[in-house]
Amino acid sequence: MHDPALTLPRAADAGVDPLWRHPLSLLLESTGDGIFGIDLAGNCMFINRAGAQLLGWPAAEVIGRNMHELTHHSHADGSHYADTDCPIFNAFRRGLPCRIDTEVFWRRDGRAFAVEYSSHPIIDEGVVRGAVIAFLDITERKRAAAALQQSRDELEQRVDERTAELSVALQQVRELSAWMDSVREEERTRIAREVHDELGSLLVALKMDVNWIGKRLGEQQARDPDAAQDMRLQMRCKCSNMSGLIERAVDNVGRIITDLRPSILDHQGLWAALEWQANEFVQSAELELAWDMQIEEALELPERAAMAVFRIFQEMLSNVARHARASRADIRIRTDDGVLDLRVQDDGIGAAPQAFSAPTAYGVRGMRERALHFGGTLEIASQPGKGSSFRLRLPLAR
Repeated sequence: MHDPALTLPRAADAGVDPLWRHPLSLLLESTGDGIFGIDLAGNCMFINRAGAQLLGWPAAEVIGRNMHELTHHSHADGSHYADTDCPIFNAFRRGLPCRIDTEVFWRRDGRAFAVEYSSHPIIDEGVVRGAVIAFLDITERKRAAAALQQSRDELEQRVDERTAELSVALQQVRELSAWMDSVREEERTRIAREVHDELGSLLVALKMDVNWIGKRLGEQQARDPDAAQDMRLQMRCKCSNMSGLIERAVDNVGRIITDLRPSILDHQGLWAALEWQANEFVQSAELELAWDMQIEEALELPERAAMAVFRIFQEMLSNVARHARASRADIRIRTDDGVLDLRVQDDGIGAAPQAFSAPTAYGVRGMRERALHFGGTLEIASQPGKGSSFRLRLPLAR
């Protein structure tokens, strides 16, 4: 096993060139690391040019000085560093090497610098005579390591923040999906109930009237042909009743179909559908309507985008009906520079802005998602006691 101790040759040894110190001196001067040697008292026996420059001392002024008191006297925080605690001294006194990169050396001007040093004992004839210390300034390495660690910490913090944001977003998406499923099921239930209760009862009544007519006609014809006049009167009454039932059935079918998908949207386009919906809304909600629509007829939306705008408009009006307690709704629709600008403003009770960003504000979130899907934006302005304003902006195709 290789002995890490540095053993000095003796001049009396046979075959040793007395000039061995000259090439050793050249070697010391050629290295960029600081190197100095100390005796058992810690006094400097030699130091190379690089070491003297790193410490800020002329080499001649270092020789004979106690190196611990000269350059290793304090910790990085300025507290006293006793030589009895110094790894350099402890190592060579025991004949052991050491390598340290967590301490500082002090320059002549009183500035400290981060240092990595190693100490190897000088052994002559088995006796420790001193030590050789090699050191280098690692300030930039420390700074780079600190900067790298800071970058890692910042990156980890951003990753944690983004992960938290994604977790919240995922939870919101799940909640929105669950809400949409529940709304869809409620809508299906409502439609099924209306078809069953309204259309079912009407059709049953029609069937009963038709059966009554057929039965009466058969009975009367077999029993008394002269009673045809009375039968005609009764039939006329039944037919009138059946006509009324049929009209109600047609109205209900039309209303259900309109709830599912307004036919006016397919036949007359988005602009007519918006105006129709606004008038239907104010009639049912008994509100005053201020309608202002100025559009370029050449501008239109694809079918899916038009349906999204219509549904967003319906949700805006629904918010007014359910929450605003308003007496007036101002609706303004513009197409400027290829962009649809649709605003619905009410004079109701308003709400705090955070109410529209709450996790349970599914209607607002649904409107935002629909708008974003088609490259649009939804802006909401509201204050308690000052009403609310919904504004949709969406690019149009020419």
